[in-house]
Amino acid sequence: MAEAVLVDFFGLKFNSQKNSHQALLKTLNAIRYHHAAKAKFLCIICCSNISCERDGAHNHCELEVSNGLSTLLRGFETVSNPSMAASLYTIKQKIDEKNLTSIKVIVPTHRKTLLKAFIDQLFTDVYSFEFEDLQVTLRGDPLKQSTEINMITAQEVEAIQNEIQTYLRSLPALRGELTIITSPLISADIFLHGFTTRTGGISYIPTLSSFNLFSSSKRRDPKVVVQENLRRLGNAVGFNVEKFYRIKTDHANDVWIMGRKEPESYDGITTNQRGVTIAALGADCIPIVFADPVRKSCGVAHAGWRGTLLGVAMATVNAMITEYGCNLEDIIVVLGPSVGPCCFTLPKESAKEFHNLDPECVRLFDSPNPYIDIRKATRILLEQGGILPQNIQDLNQDLDLCTSCHPDKFFSHVRDGLNFGTQIGFISIRE
Repeated sequence: MAEAVLVDFFGLKFNSQKNSHQALLKTLNAIRYHHAAKAKFLCIICCSNISCERDGAHNHCELEVSNGLSTLLRGFETVSNPSMAASLYTIKQKIDEKNLTSIKVIVPTHRKTLLKAFIDQLFTDVYSFEFEDLQVTLRGDPLKQSTEINMITAQEVEAIQNEIQTYLRSLPALRGELTIITSPLISADIFLHGFTTRTGGISYIPTLSSFNLFSSSKRRDPKVVVQENLRRLGNAVGFNVEKFYRIKTDHANDVWIMGRKEPESYDGITTNQRGVTIAALGADCIPIVFADPVRKSCGVAHAGWRGTLLGVAMATVNAMITEYGCNLEDIIVVLGPSVGPCCFTLPKESAKEFHNLDPECVRLFDSPNPYIDIRKATRILLEQGGILPQNIQDLNQDLDLCTSCHPDKFFSHVRDGLNFGTQIGFISIRE
């Protein structure tokens, strides 16, 4: 049984005669009878400029025109906007506030394919949808005049995408202004770089609010919202979002050297191409940025505890050396915000590997779940690999803050669970 029921009246025209409203009354009463007991959210979608036909003219016509209909409508929430993108996004917010996932959409047959196209853009696989034909009979004739349209054109898809993008661009930033952390070790004359925080985006779900930069089938933030956040980042920093590449995390040590065939998954990227922005994800794991101002090349890596032990940081360094002729003494490494040893634990068997690397990487080693310092372990491995200690930045007032301890600044998987948001570390070579 659906947890939410949406009734699509968007774009429909009802005449002002009494029997029109009687038909609506009958239809909505049937819907409420079948779903009110189980559904936690009943909603009518309509256009804010719904019109009714009277003597050939189109005049504004509110749904609440009769006492019976007005009373019935109190059992529904009405969302009225001039665009379908605005209506569905508003409804999505209400559904997410109630933490619902199972949705029935009752829609005129001829609008079903169109509505599905909007839903595909605005919702992820977290939600399940079922569709039912909207049946409204007026004087013996169905209100819906058209048969189902089974496909929409590329131009219509583009129009839907443009409508959604235009609406999302109009939304205000949440939780404050966009904030980017940078390192003085990386030359601003040669590189654009930074580490994002959680402020300044449009994501509204508490654990994703507001500058979430990753979408997946398991999260409620759709790709279009993440893309809007990324667009705002690109505008603020000055990079081209059309030339933006994220790592494809596998918690291992594979590195993609841009220009070569892209692997299915990788936790590091290197490039010497100007104007291309590369990024490592982080939400407790360390997003690491690498820069060589001499050879004008750069890299990023995603280092969780597994990737740290597998040496993903030095694998990225070695790729830069092999591919671009970089020298160890020229490479700058900056560790972005990550979970600290105050909050991150591992089972003792896994903690042993960090203890073997250096006992100072582990606290309360004799406990069943010792505390682990993945930042210290990463620095040790980089120094062992030949990176100069003064060329590694892992401590300053923002970069070394624990992501789990600072919910006002950072996303955290440890703190927030499976529906966590994601920040990034990014770098590009100026054109």
